[in-house]
Amino acid sequence: MASPKKKLQGLVAATITPMTEHGEINFSVIGQYVDYLVEEQGVKNIFVNGTTGEGLSLSVSERRQVAEEWVAKGRNKLDQVVIHVGALSLKDSQELARHAAEIGADGIAVIAPFFLKPRNKDILINFLKEVATAAPALPFYYYHIPALTGVKIRAEELLDGIQDKIPTFQGLKFSDTDLLDFGQCVDQNRQQQFAFLFGVDEQLLSALVMGATGAVVPITTWEKRQTRCWRLSNERTSLQP
Repeated sequence: MASPKKKLQGLVAATITPMTEHGEINFSVIGQYVDYLVEEQGVKNIFVNGTTGEGLSLSVSERRQVAEEWVAKGRNKLDQVVIHVGALSLKDSQELARHAAEIGADGIAVIAPFFLKPRNKDILINFLKEVATAAPALPFYYYHIPALTGVKIRAEELLDGIQDKIPTFQGLKFSDTDLLDFGQCVDQNRQQQFAFLFGVDEQLLSALVMGATGAVVPITTWEKRQTRCWRLSNERTSLQP
């Protein structure tokens, strides 16, 4: 089973992908971006090439380069760099997963394929397993965002027995407004010590009460006082060790 050096929890920055006015990736500012997150916001965990980073709008080559730059610039500054490697093509996802392992990322995440959608839990888990096995040493996270994928398989159903199929599974990025589903994920998996990362800003406080261990948010849209308020709320509900 994958054992990250430190459990992924608290605030995780969903990073944007900086672009030039000509639509090219502006790699030159990523180092400054890292410093802003660490020094101005006190955030040391990031989620790269996700929805906020428009990962699925980038080519595989661009996604690889973006991941490389974040890992390189975050070395000795960030605690964890999680790379989203989901794609419509299984081979592309596997390539991105292997690449994440090669460059020293701390984890990978995958959304459900959303063109030819999995019809049931077993099909979805088989897809996720194929990606996870491409990077067997990395913690694996499922990115649940049904509003964009159209895959309506409940996260609570998916988590039931998932580590039997994917031993590296470490947690869930839950980006949905169905708090009943989220609460059942937490209640039925307390012994597994999964990371339950919430991704809908407007419902963060409710998610904290229900047992969220962290949040994946676009920190660039937050002011420093909001970051402090989130931490204070987290401490008061005793959800952050």
